[in-house]
Amino acid sequence: MSTPRPDSALAAKVFPSPNHGERVGVTRPDMIVLHYTGMPTGAEALLRLCNPVTEVSCHYFVWEDGGILQLVPEARRAWHAGLSSWAGETDLNSHSIGIEIVNPGHEGGAPLFPPEQIGAVADLCVDIVARHGIPAERVLAHSDIAPARKRDPGEIFPWDVLHQRGVGHLTPASPIAGGRFFARGDEGQPVQALQAMFGLYGYGIAVTGVYDEATEQVVRAFQRHFRREQVDGVADSSTITTLRDLIASRPSRQPPLVA
Repeated sequence: MSTPRPDSALAAKVFPSPNHGERVGVTRPDMIVLHYTGMPTGAEALLRLCNPVTEVSCHYFVWEDGGILQLVPEARRAWHAGLSSWAGETDLNSHSIGIEIVNPGHEGGAPLFPPEQIGAVADLCVDIVARHGIPAERVLAHSDIAPARKRDPGEIFPWDVLHQRGVGHLTPASPIAGGRFFARGDEGQPVQALQAMFGLYGYGIAVTGVYDEATEQVVRAFQRHFRREQVDGVADSSTITTLRDLIASRPSRQPPLVA
């Protein structure tokens, strides 16, 4: 039997996981979702992603030194996104390629990602984007698509490094300053407009006019990715202006569905 070859030439080898299935409703991936492993060691995370009992997996796995393994073929549906949504879509496993980055995450003290690792992630994303034509605004964090459940890859992840390589959608974060803000418990038309803006960008959020827990979770997820200096779930002027600038500069002009 021949040894399987990775889809990306950047992967050292295939380390197969049994946890995958057929993509549903799509012929090729149109999204990348970045994760951190969130476990004490990379070895533990790799075993978990390849254990049929866990029913979780990813397409690529990136070690701290920048080494890359492929666990699931790109043509297959890896099980990494879980309950999630973006731009009105809910089966994001079918739409995406999942990349797990070895890092213990928030529970492990949120250590910085080594430069060699981030360089490898950037190279891998550049390769995947080029081969599949993935839009910049569909390179996302796990926390973007599952804000109520996930925090990865977290506010320490250097999205600007990827953006400098042409991967992902980013604008300079508006400076944090005083002024009006919205927070848990606020209600009214301005909150409704804010929720509609988050939905327009792609976040799964109900437009209720009430700044509830779910809205706060979406704001935190947005801040982790796009306004990383302060993650507090409060929609201050910096957060709102950054969101406005992202919507205005979105590369693909087709607006997503509002959840």
